[in-house]
Amino acid sequence: MSIRTRLLWLALIAMVVPALLLGLRSFAERQAQIDLATRRLADTAVDVARDIEVRILSTGQLLFGLARAPELQRQSREGCSLFLARVRAQYPQYTGLLTTDREGRLFCDSLQSGREVSFVDRSYFQRALTTEDGLILDSAFGRMSGSAVLQVVRPVRNLAGDLELVLLAGLDLTRLVREELRLLVPGVEVLLVDSQGTVLVWEPDPSRASQLGESILNAPLGRFALAAGAGQTTELRDEKGAAMIWATGTAPHVGQAGLRILVGQNRQALVAPADRRLRQDLLILALLCLVLGGAVWAIGEVAIRREIGRIAAMARRLGQGDLTARIAPPHPGGELGGLIAVLNRSADSLQQQRDAIGDLNRKLLQAQRMEAVGQLTGGLAHDFNNLLTVIIGSAELLAERLQQEEELLQLAETTRTAAERGGELTRSLLAFARRQPLEPRATDLGAEILRIELLLRRTLGEHVVCRLDLEPGLPSALVDAAQLEAALLNLALNARDAMPDGGQLTVETGLTELDAAYAAQNEEVTPGEYLVIAVTDTGCGMTPEVMAQAFEPFFTTKEFGRGSGLGLSMVYGFVKQSQGHVKIYSEPGHGTSVKIYLPRAAKSDVVRRPPLAPAAALPGGTEAVLVVEDDALVRGHVVGELKHLGYRVLAAGNGQEAMAVLHSAAEVDVLFTDVVMPGGMSGPQLAEAALRMRPGLRVLYTSGYTENAVVHHGRLDPGVVLLSKPYRRQELAEKLRHVLRTAG
Repeated sequence: MSIRTRLLWLALIAMVVPALLLGLRSFAERQAQIDLATRRLADTAVDVARDIEVRILSTGQLLFGLARAPELQRQSREGCSLFLARVRAQYPQYTGLLTTDREGRLFCDSLQSGREVSFVDRSYFQRALTTEDGLILDSAFGRMSGSAVLQVVRPVRNLAGDLELVLLAGLDLTRLVREELRLLVPGVEVLLVDSQGTVLVWEPDPSRASQLGESILNAPLGRFALAAGAGQTTELRDEKGAAMIWATGTAPHVGQAGLRILVGQNRQALVAPADRRLRQDLLILALLCLVLGGAVWAIGEVAIRREIGRIAAMARRLGQGDLTARIAPPHPGGELGGLIAVLNRSADSLQQQRDAIGDLNRKLLQAQRMEAVGQLTGGLAHDFNNLLTVIIGSAELLAERLQQEEELLQLAETTRTAAERGGELTRSLLAFARRQPLEPRATDLGAEILRIELLLRRTLGEHVVCRLDLEPGLPSALVDAAQLEAALLNLALNARDAMPDGGQLTVETGLTELDAAYAAQNEEVTPGEYLVIAVTDTGCGMTPEVMAQAFEPFFTTKEFGRGSGLGLSMVYGFVKQSQGHVKIYSEPGHGTSVKIYLPRAAKSDVVRRPPLAPAAALPGGTEAVLVVEDDALVRGHVVGELKHLGYRVLAAGNGQEAMAVLHSAAEVDVLFTDVVMPGGMSGPQLAEAALRMRPGLRVLYTSGYTENAVVHHGRLDPGVVLLSKPYRRQELAEKLRHVLRTAG
């Protein structure tokens, strides 16, 4: 079976339920239209009854006026009849107007018949004798006119209450019904019967004239007429077997007159509009089925086979590993179009996954390289910084003692400078590997930049103009201010080297928000608010290739010997370790802008560092310091430095020796311990045990590399004071006094 034939069968099967639903809906609409037509027929019966009610009330008003006419008070029979004739000429709906005396004898009438007629046997006259006031209603065939009338009677009494005369108006029921029929839709019949089931009027069918005056009390229609209430309907068959829908109508005075009003319509005529609408709906449904079948056949021939061929071709290419295979527009609608879209999206997804795998491989290589650099740096940092600590300290002592020997003093200063540059190299590598200890605090960026403004200008030199554009009122940033200072100085040095002929460096601050879209396009970015520092120069700029490698360690475009290639690497590692973001914007010949995004501090209290000042005299003291250092060379050097500063010094090579000193009666004010030590007890473990023994003891840590000891997630543990190796004697003296002041 071909695809077209299968589709055709599927279309036919699929059309069964909608066709049934449409058919059922059409039948439901047909029934609703029939019900509506039936309700309208009932409303018509009620409207006819209300119209007759209005005629009765207006007749009552007419009789009320005639009762006070002076012409009726005269005793001339001819004059009275002439007056009533003129009145009747104005109201043709009446078969006649007449008066009787108190004995029921005809006195005058609008027909001016002059006949001697007695109405004493009429029920309405008998009721008039006992009725004080109001209308008396009776439906019957008129004695004088011979047609069906509704007699409206009003007794007229004198002031003493005695009956003087009876006024009577005969409403022509046949005329009234014919007037109503002119307002109704064709095919409607109106039937009026009295309380005995006698047919008074049956219009407009002429064949019904033979039934006038006959009783239909025993017929189903008669029983319905006498038993049903207003607005009720029923379906009955006439003598010819035709189904008729009948509805009843009544009103207060109509019921008082004993009238029963029925409005009927042939059922076939009543439902004809609904049947016509049903036939139209079924015809439209059949045409739609034919059109749909033809369309399915055409689609199967023209569109489906061609699109399936395109899908098969793309599938073959994908199977051969060609992830660039796509089905080009235009695409068909429906399931085939959806299938093509799915295939295209699948190909896009596969290509994205392949690209993502390549990106993950790149990130993995980067992470492995970072890990390798970190492990290498961490392995060397401890021992290397121990050596640098001794070298720097020894160089400082030599410089003090060789003040008179200029040549030897220069050698000592050179030694110290070289050792300090070695320490900076180690710190830069640790910063790039995100393993340097940070002390982030709530920092006012504007105040921090103003604090180092003079240092920035000196770094740039006179040929570079430094402009600060600091936005006031910014919230605090969570950052290690000392490391931020080093990062800004590194950026200033790079900017200076990019502007050998002079230029301008602009440092700007602001508040910005990095949204989810930006975070998705940049690695290691968390959406949120950031404080931003933009350092922009007017130098030579960078090419895209240079920008791609700018943060790589040891990458530099400077000539040999002028740079280590670790400046931007240090900035990158520091910012990332601070949970921030850094971005370079540059164009060759148009300068470079480096933007540092730092997280907003949760606390409002800002730590402001004191302004830079010339080095003061070394602060010393007389307190007792316990030095715990496993490296004998460093231990001997530190002991000498502390004694030179005036402190009383005790020394230990490991944690066990230190515990022995603490168990003794020796006075100890400060525990100055290395973090990483052999022998099974580290510096933090020693400090914990020492504080249990001596709760008031101050602790100062020192180390060349402290990962996971007192530094977690790149940040110092709360309450920890650390002096990183290598350090100068000035830094040792200041940090020791800081610990003593803080604890005291």
